[in-house]
Amino acid sequence: MQVGLFGINMNFLAQPSWAAKVAQHAEALGFESLWTGEHVVLPDPQEPPSPAPPQTPMLHPPAALAYIAAVTERIKLGTGITLVAQRNPVVLAKEIASLDVLCGGRLLFGIGAGYLHQEFAALGVDFASRGARTDEYLDAMRALWNEKNPSFAGNFVNFDKIDAQPRPQQHGGPPVIVGGTSPAAMRRAVTHGNGWYGFALDVEATAKSLEELRLAQARFERPADLGEMEISITPPRPPSKAMLEDYANLGVTRLIPMLGFYNEDNILTSLDGLANELL
Repeated sequence: MQVGLFGINMNFLAQPSWAAKVAQHAEALGFESLWTGEHVVLPDPQEPPSPAPPQTPMLHPPAALAYIAAVTERIKLGTGITLVAQRNPVVLAKEIASLDVLCGGRLLFGIGAGYLHQEFAALGVDFASRGARTDEYLDAMRALWNEKNPSFAGNFVNFDKIDAQPRPQQHGGPPVIVGGTSPAAMRRAVTHGNGWYGFALDVEATAKSLEELRLAQARFERPADLGEMEISITPPRPPSKAMLEDYANLGVTRLIPMLGFYNEDNILTSLDGLANELL
């Protein structure tokens, strides 16, 4: 199993010096990947379903990952997750292609439809259509990444007689890893994703979600070019070796513990201990 780390752009890690120090240390220890969290805005005061206080520092993922790419060499860089429906897909395709080039093809493109209705309202994006937009935007982005003469005609986005260079360094674009546990997210992982990402799920919840994913795989056709489904999980507490083995027995291929479990005083030594336990 691969082991990544979530939250390289959040809280005290929103400080560039700390982000660089932790990224370089994680790479030296052999962690597979570093992942960002994302919310453009948070409701103030905090109210459901907001996951964090409004004053939580959170660097924009492409900016944070471009910076981290410049101070690392091998470790993969993941968006966990990009809220696709909140973006203009033509701009986002350019942004993600550029990031994949800047990091030398190390990008993992974690995506989701989103759930924070206050954020959609602030951005002026229709909350009810976020799922349909996510599916269509992914198709449009892949057209821009892969077609010799990109064109697309959909309900929300249309373009023709354009091009956008450079293309992503990874052939076909970076792997798309779909986050979420709703039926729509499971269907999207099967039909649009190279992988699926479950966040803050313990072993029992992961087992339940993977059964729902198997039902979606039986129901929906999966394009052959998406390959075998990767399964990524962020556990709700610091993982142990026994916990990693429990996840592995379920078919999880990547575990992504939260950097937020640790603080400025102990994060580097905590990562040493986590590497000794899991890697």
